[in-house]
Amino acid sequence: MEPTILVAFDESPQATAALRHALSTYDDAEIHVLHVNDPREWSTGDGLDGFFYSEAAFEQSKESAESLLEEAEDIAQEYDTTVTTASQVGMVAETIVDYAEEHDIDHIVLGSHGRRGISRFLLGSVAERVARRSPGSVTIIREKNPVDDQ
Repeated sequence: MEPTILVAFDESPQATAALRHALSTYDDAEIHVLHVNDPREWSTGDGLDGFFYSEAAFEQSKESAESLLEEAEDIAQEYDTTVTTASQVGMVAETIVDYAEEHDIDHIVLGSHGRRGISRFLLGSVAERVARRSPGSVTIIREKNPVDDQ
Protein backbone atom coordinates (compact mmCIF):
# COMPACT_ATOMS: atom_id res chain seq x y z
CA MET A 1 0.00 0.00 0.00
CA GLU A 2 1.35 3.41 -0.94
CA PRO A 3 1.98 5.91 1.86
CA THR A 4 -0.06 9.09 2.15
CA ILE A 5 2.01 12.23 2.60
CA LEU A 6 0.79 15.69 3.61
CA VAL A 7 2.77 18.77 2.66
CA ALA A 8 1.86 22.05 4.35
CA PHE A 9 2.20 24.76 1.71
CA ASP A 10 2.36 28.54 1.90
CA GLU A 11 4.20 31.25 -0.03
CA SER A 12 7.54 30.65 1.70
CA PRO A 13 10.66 29.17 0.08
CA GLN A 14 10.72 26.62 2.93
CA ALA A 15 7.29 25.31 1.91
CA THR A 16 8.41 25.01 -1.71
CA ALA A 17 11.51 23.13 -0.55
CA ALA A 18 9.28 20.83 1.54
CA LEU A 19 7.05 20.09 -1.45
CA ARG A 20 10.04 19.38 -3.70
CA HIS A 21 11.49 17.13 -0.99
CA ALA A 22 8.24 15.16 -0.72
CA LEU A 23 7.89 14.82 -4.50
CA SER A 24 11.47 13.64 -4.98
CA THR A 25 11.61 11.37 -1.92
CA TYR A 26 8.17 9.75 -1.93
CA ASP A 27 7.62 9.10 -5.62
CA ASP A 28 5.31 6.16 -4.85
CA ALA A 29 3.13 8.11 -2.41
CA GLU A 30 -0.23 9.80 -2.59
CA ILE A 31 0.64 13.41 -1.82
CA HIS A 32 -1.77 15.93 -0.35
CA VAL A 33 -0.90 19.63 -0.37
CA LEU A 34 -2.67 21.74 2.24
CA HIS A 35 -2.77 25.51 2.51
CA VAL A 36 -4.12 26.86 5.78
CA ASN A 37 -5.78 30.24 5.63
CA ASP A 38 -5.16 31.72 9.08
CA PRO A 39 -7.95 34.16 10.06
CA ARG A 40 -5.45 36.28 11.99
CA GLU A 41 -4.04 37.33 8.62
CA TRP A 42 -7.31 38.84 7.36
CA SER A 43 -8.91 40.09 10.55
CA THR A 44 -7.82 42.60 13.13
CA GLY A 45 -8.60 43.06 16.78
CA ASP A 46 -7.95 45.52 19.52
CA GLY A 47 -8.56 43.09 22.34
CA LEU A 48 -11.54 45.07 23.66
CA ASP A 49 -14.31 44.47 21.18
CA GLY A 50 -12.99 41.27 19.69
CA PHE A 51 -11.96 40.92 16.08
CA PHE A 52 -12.94 42.89 13.03
CA TYR A 53 -13.59 40.66 10.06
CA SER A 54 -12.94 42.01 6.59
CA GLU A 55 -14.86 40.22 3.85
CA ALA A 56 -12.65 41.81 1.19
CA ALA A 57 -9.47 40.61 2.93
CA PHE A 58 -10.94 37.12 3.32
CA GLU A 59 -11.86 36.94 -0.38
CA GLN A 60 -8.37 38.13 -1.32
CA SER A 61 -6.83 35.45 0.94
CA LYS A 62 -8.98 32.76 -0.73
CA GLU A 63 -7.79 33.88 -4.17
CA SER A 64 -4.20 33.84 -2.94
CA ALA A 65 -4.68 30.30 -1.59
CA GLU A 66 -6.06 29.12 -4.94
CA SER A 67 -3.06 30.62 -6.72
CA LEU A 68 -0.64 28.95 -4.28
CA LEU A 69 -2.28 25.57 -4.78
CA GLU A 70 -2.06 25.99 -8.56
CA GLU A 71 1.65 26.67 -8.07
CA ALA A 72 1.93 23.44 -6.06
CA GLU A 73 0.22 21.53 -8.88
CA ASP A 74 2.68 23.05 -11.39
CA ILE A 75 5.62 21.97 -9.22
CA ALA A 76 4.16 18.44 -9.02
CA GLN A 77 3.94 18.34 -12.83
CA GLU A 78 7.71 18.93 -12.95
CA TYR A 79 7.98 15.55 -11.17
CA ASP A 80 5.41 13.91 -13.49
CA THR A 81 2.92 13.47 -10.70
CA THR A 82 -0.34 14.91 -9.48
CA VAL A 83 -1.22 16.03 -5.99
CA THR A 84 -4.45 16.38 -4.06
CA THR A 85 -4.85 20.00 -2.97
CA ALA A 86 -6.95 21.54 -0.22
CA SER A 87 -7.35 24.89 1.48
CA GLN A 88 -8.81 25.24 4.96
CA VAL A 89 -9.39 28.09 7.36
CA GLY A 90 -8.00 27.80 10.86
CA MET A 91 -5.03 28.01 13.17
CA VAL A 92 -2.15 26.63 11.13
CA ALA A 93 -0.61 23.90 13.32
CA GLU A 94 -3.95 22.63 14.61
CA THR A 95 -5.48 22.56 11.13
CA ILE A 96 -2.53 20.62 9.70
CA VAL A 97 -2.78 17.98 12.44
CA ASP A 98 -6.58 17.77 12.14
CA TYR A 99 -6.30 17.30 8.37
CA ALA A 100 -3.72 14.56 8.88
CA GLU A 101 -6.00 12.74 11.31
CA GLU A 102 -9.09 13.09 9.10
CA HIS A 103 -7.30 11.86 5.95
CA ASP A 104 -5.24 9.01 7.44
CA ILE A 105 -1.96 10.74 6.59
CA ASP A 106 1.10 8.60 7.26
CA HIS A 107 3.71 11.35 7.16
CA ILE A 108 3.77 15.17 7.23
CA VAL A 109 6.42 17.25 5.46
CA LEU A 110 6.64 20.95 6.18
CA GLY A 111 9.07 23.80 6.02
CA SER A 112 10.46 25.60 9.01
CA HIS A 113 11.24 29.28 8.95
CA GLY A 114 14.15 28.68 11.31
CA ARG A 115 13.39 31.52 13.70
CA ARG A 116 15.65 31.74 16.71
CA GLY A 117 15.70 33.43 20.08
CA ILE A 118 12.96 35.82 21.12
CA SER A 119 11.33 35.74 17.67
CA ARG A 120 10.73 32.00 17.99
CA PHE A 121 9.53 32.40 21.56
CA LEU A 122 7.04 35.14 20.70
CA LEU A 123 5.80 33.72 17.41
CA GLY A 124 5.95 30.05 18.33
CA SER A 125 6.90 27.35 15.90
CA VAL A 126 4.24 25.80 13.70
CA ALA A 127 6.65 23.02 12.80
CA GLU A 128 7.32 22.27 16.46
CA ARG A 129 3.62 22.18 17.35
CA VAL A 130 2.85 19.92 14.38
CA ALA A 131 5.69 17.57 15.32
CA ARG A 132 4.39 17.31 18.89
CA ARG A 133 0.76 16.64 17.95
CA SER A 134 1.05 14.74 14.68
CA PRO A 135 -0.55 11.29 14.49
CA GLY A 136 2.43 10.10 12.40
CA SER A 137 5.99 10.98 11.58
CA VAL A 138 7.04 14.49 10.53
CA THR A 139 9.88 15.75 8.37
CA ILE A 140 10.83 19.39 8.80
CA ILE A 141 12.69 21.01 5.92
CA ARG A 142 14.67 24.15 6.53
CA GLU A 143 15.92 25.89 3.45
CA LYS A 144 18.87 28.08 4.29
CA ASN A 145 18.09 31.76 4.24
CA PRO A 146 20.76 33.74 2.34
CA VAL A 147 20.65 36.37 5.09
CA ASP A 148 21.80 33.71 7.61
CA ASP A 149 25.01 33.21 5.63
CA GLN A 150 26.13 36.84 5.91
